[in-house]
Amino acid sequence: MVMLDILIPVAFLGLIAVLAAALLSLATSKFGASDDTKMQNIRECLPGVNCGACGYSGCDAYAAALADGTATATNLCTPGADSVAREIAAILGKKADEVVERVAYIGCCGLTTEEEKKYKYQGIESCKSAKMLFGGDRTCTSSCLGYGDCVRVCPRDAISITEGSIARVDFKKCVGCGLCVRTCPVEIIHLVRDSARVAVKCSNHFKGSEVRKYCHSGCIACRKCEKSCPDDAIKVIDNLAVIDYEKCTGCGICADVCPTKCIYKGDMSGASHRR
Repeated sequence: MVMLDILIPVAFLGLIAVLAAALLSLATSKFGASDDTKMQNIRECLPGVNCGACGYSGCDAYAAALADGTATATNLCTPGADSVAREIAAILGKKADEVVERVAYIGCCGLTTEEEKKYKYQGIESCKSAKMLFGGDRTCTSSCLGYGDCVRVCPRDAISITEGSIARVDFKKCVGCGLCVRTCPVEIIHLVRDSARVAVKCSNHFKGSEVRKYCHSGCIACRKCEKSCPDDAIKVIDNLAVIDYEKCTGCGICADVCPTKCIYKGDMSGASHRR
């Protein structure tokens, strides 16, 4: 009788253990291992830049979202371009979405001289630090400060500082991750489709007469570009020329007529280096 009293609870606990193990195994096979394997396979496709261009905190987060179905778009990894989108789509068993490839450009012509500075900055070599001191050492408050914050965050060594202490982008190296855009304290770095052929290299909103006092290459809001554009793709808004890339055909007429040459015209495509 005593033995029976002991065996019944033991048998009952054993049955519960077996049932729990079976349920755990089923859950793992259905929800765990499959998704983990899928996530790992997707993660191996991604370039590992962790730039956040996809809208997630990094490559791991994007891979996890794709694996569990939270994310469905395969084209969110701009640095990886179409090849990565195809690899992800193959793992998920779906058709790849086309990636809109982008490049960064600096909205500043530069040509800054020592005479065009408000004071001699001797602090930490950082745009963010310089910006905190009276808005930076440049007379133009929308000028590139040139202390290389964007250079340091670029994962592809696509940005350099020129002799005029102005950042410049090598379009053939740029993968459009956007890290430089989020890093720039002056907010003068922008992303455009790499099919673009023109870009305004100025971010100043002062009137032309004011711009002329400290910058010979800034937009003076003369509207010559606006009047000359055959596609109505460029407008002067708040004293600065702005391009509507949905309308722009890249003819370059705006750059040709610009008296200060603050509109870039050329090939911005980085297609030759895309993965």
